[in-house]
Amino acid sequence: MLKLFKHTFSKAPFWGLGVSIFLSLSSFATDIYVSPTGKDTNDGSSAYPKATLSSALRQARELRRLNVEGIENGINIILKAGTYNFYEPLYVRPEDSGTTQSPTNIIGAAGEKVVLSGGMTINNWKKSGKLLVADVPDFNGRPIDFRQFWVNGKKAVRARDVADFEKMARIIRNDKVNLELWVPAKAVKAIQKAPYAEMVLHQMWAVSFLRIKSIRIQGDSAAVTFHNPESKLQFERPWPQPMIGDGVNSPFYLTNAIELLDQPGEWYHDIKTHKLYYFPLPGEKIEEAVVPTIETLVQVEGTNDRPVENVFFKNITFSYTTWMRPSEKGHVPLQAGMYMTEAYKLRPSIDRVDNHKLDNQGWLGRAAAAVTVSGAENINFDNCNFEHLGYSGLDYINGTHGGEVESCVFSDIAGNGLVAGSFSPPSLETHLPYIPTDLRDVCSGLIISNNLFTDVTNEDWGCVGIAAGYVSGFKILSNEIHEVSYSGISLGWGWNRNLVCMKNNLVKGNNIYHYAKHMYDVAGIYTLGAQPGTLITENWVHDIYHPSYVHDPHHWFYLYTDEGSSYIRVINNRTDSVKFLKNANGPGNIWENNGPMVNDSVMKNAGREY
Repeated sequence: MLKLFKHTFSKAPFWGLGVSIFLSLSSFATDIYVSPTGKDTNDGSSAYPKATLSSALRQARELRRLNVEGIENGINIILKAGTYNFYEPLYVRPEDSGTTQSPTNIIGAAGEKVVLSGGMTINNWKKSGKLLVADVPDFNGRPIDFRQFWVNGKKAVRARDVADFEKMARIIRNDKVNLELWVPAKAVKAIQKAPYAEMVLHQMWAVSFLRIKSIRIQGDSAAVTFHNPESKLQFERPWPQPMIGDGVNSPFYLTNAIELLDQPGEWYHDIKTHKLYYFPLPGEKIEEAVVPTIETLVQVEGTNDRPVENVFFKNITFSYTTWMRPSEKGHVPLQAGMYMTEAYKLRPSIDRVDNHKLDNQGWLGRAAAAVTVSGAENINFDNCNFEHLGYSGLDYINGTHGGEVESCVFSDIAGNGLVAGSFSPPSLETHLPYIPTDLRDVCSGLIISNNLFTDVTNEDWGCVGIAAGYVSGFKILSNEIHEVSYSGISLGWGWNRNLVCMKNNLVKGNNIYHYAKHMYDVAGIYTLGAQPGTLITENWVHDIYHPSYVHDPHHWFYLYTDEGSSYIRVINNRTDSVKFLKNANGPGNIWENNGPMVNDSVMKNAGREY
């Protein structure tokens, strides 16, 4: 084992050994410090910390490469209190791996708040009538756009036409031939000249974000067209479609026009003039104003043959990311936020052996997340916060094995809280069974335990607290999930009963309530597809929302096994009533003792330990 020594008479680092490399004694070799006031030319000691996490990772990488004495018990990268602003994701590579006995620990200093941020502070506000106005500076040499804005740590409202969603206008007609959506003229009259206005359209279990191209008023109605690619997707896809019928026409709201900036707490960004407008709340003073600049903060990425291994994140807050697809291409999702790249109706339908006929085709993409993990083993998050985020919080994308997400808080997130597993690769039609030749592609063995999910899905209402697709051996245990727009936990994918790569998943002891805030065709716990060995037990699902504008006020459930769900045991779950759905299920499901009769101990034990 190589042992190297730091130059003793120099405060600045001087490296030497053949190519001038000097390191400190073994006590330094295990701890590398980082501080917002540090310098990357420092040696990484507590007295002389690094400035960036990327520099510390590189130093740790070299310690492992040179097999320096003192790393037997792991390398701790310790972040001192403060905010670390990123201009690109932190890349964690296979070379940054630890071992089971000697992990790489990325730790926020105990008792101090450590924030990895994609945000940029906006200063120099000036009063203009009722509004405050500020110039948005370039970021990293370029003008920026964004879809979120936080004032004093609270998300402000992007200017929209309704403050109360119960007052959303309703569509009149969906013209698929001419690619026009007809709406009341009075609903869109004010934004006829708005250059970048958007419509957010409610459709059963998903919402579409549509960039408005034109508005043509004809009497008391108006025909609205949209830009591509979302226009083509919106009018061609069969599911979900806007509702047209007596009393059920789909609602919508309008956003991103200065003409709509009329309520305290709202904001508008003029991307042509680079000015940000904000309507302050009564008596509000701006102490801190933050806009997001990037979509992803941390990217852990290896391969099946060379994974990233044994990296632990502890006591860290991941904060202030954006989500730009709707501004650039619109956002037309199928379910759980997975957006469509192509979709159309089939005539005649496809006959599928042992499955219902298939009347549509669809291919999907996956939205951004603040932290992503792929090609990795044993990547862990302990006591971390995921907050103020533009789309998903944490995403184990593919090829991940083991790991644990424990005692974390997911809050104020636009899309899904936590995502894991494939939701069909981009080139695989989403109703086809996913059976990869190399099963290492399948996410397996992740434990999601004792976490809080609250105020997630607050922009894309079709998202969920925990979205697990094609996964195996997952354990979703003792989490608390509330204030979500759609379902609490969604497990499985594929809409067919074929035996695929999903099996042996456990959903136990979760406390799910105040869900379905905006969308129905919903459940506290929802499943898709065949999952042999999967058990859903001892969960407490209760207190659902009842918004008036959902497509079917009766189509909500506590537990819901949807199309193809097979070989799943649903046992001893406590719910307020026996309101469950078993839709187009396959064989082998077992339902036992679910409902209000379940022992009170399930309520007492469910949820997060504080």
